[in-house]
Amino acid sequence: MQHFDQSELLKQLPKQFFASLVEKVGKSLEKGHDLINLGQGNPDQPTPAHIVDALQQAASNPKYHRYSPFRGYSFLKEAIVQFYKREYGVNLDPEKEVAILFGGKAGLVEIPLCLLNPGDVALVPDPGYPDYWSGIALARAKMEMMPLRQENHFLPDYRELSPTVLEKASVMFLNYPNNPTGAVATESFFAETVSLAEKYGICVVHDFAYGAIGFDGKKPISFLQIDGAKEVGVEIYTFSKTYNMAGWRIGFAVGNEHVIEALNLLQDHLYVSLFGAIQEAAAVALLSSQQCVRELVALYERRRNTLIGALREIGWEVKAPAGSFFAWLPVPKPFTSEQFADLLLEQAHVVVAPGIGFGAHGEGYVRVGLLAEEERLKEAATRIGRLKLFG
Repeated sequence: MQHFDQSELLKQLPKQFFASLVEKVGKSLEKGHDLINLGQGNPDQPTPAHIVDALQQAASNPKYHRYSPFRGYSFLKEAIVQFYKREYGVNLDPEKEVAILFGGKAGLVEIPLCLLNPGDVALVPDPGYPDYWSGIALARAKMEMMPLRQENHFLPDYRELSPTVLEKASVMFLNYPNNPTGAVATESFFAETVSLAEKYGICVVHDFAYGAIGFDGKKPISFLQIDGAKEVGVEIYTFSKTYNMAGWRIGFAVGNEHVIEALNLLQDHLYVSLFGAIQEAAAVALLSSQQCVRELVALYERRRNTLIGALREIGWEVKAPAGSFFAWLPVPKPFTSEQFADLLLEQAHVVVAPGIGFGAHGEGYVRVGLLAEEERLKEAATRIGRLKLFG
């Protein structure tokens, strides 16, 4: 068979760190082990029934069997506007300040292609969601990392960034509630971000994937709630986490109209929008009762409390996340994050994600997903406790 070389563009993509974890998990399953997989970020609950029903009914509408409008149906953009007004008090123009996305990940990878030229600089949280790196690599741009440290509540300290780096930076990625740390942002931090972005002409891209998931009665804030935020950036929202629609591949970007136009222009060349029935079901999700969301957040909070309590009982000093469906746990000495993850997989048959996979400053931690039933979370803690690594 004729061999065709991959393009230089594909060759420079970052290596998928977690592919090796998936391989290790597969080998362990082949040996017949009962694995408790807390290493992934795939929601384990079904999509609420009323959203599925809406899709099933809409799928029979012949209108949706044709191409959708290039930039999505107006009814979905109007629903997004109503959602943001109701949930965050933010006013949006449905045609100029909303872009429909093929999942949040698509928008996060597309934005560097829209805004960065080869050699331009993007500011990226470390640790952070690795797909930020992918879009930057595709744009042939450069990354400058913003360390997230526990002593600063896993918020970047902008004083650590040199004026030279800030002058070169064109885009900044942020993500709160945060993957992988579970941290949440404050209004004062976002206000500081807006000021910095205004001063240096940086476009802020706030990944709000876990926007619905805050604990202890505290609702995560939207970046766009801050005065001036819409002038300097956009927010990416996904249906995957809020409504358990991960497999549906739908999200949206809202905010700065120039960035929204750039996203829409790129997508005009890539797609002909999403299946209309999915857009109709998404509008139903946004505009109907949000009781399913409240119940989901309560479920994650119970799981968080169960897991953190059980881990403390075995002597592991851990902090409870404030949001997202992840816990960020310190690795005991003398292990690296990857060594510790391997140990838990091999000896406790518990899967966790090593922190180094999220960036250099993720070393010393593992990420655990709250994506299993409470009994399985307790069992995971019991198995880890048998290794007698704590106390």
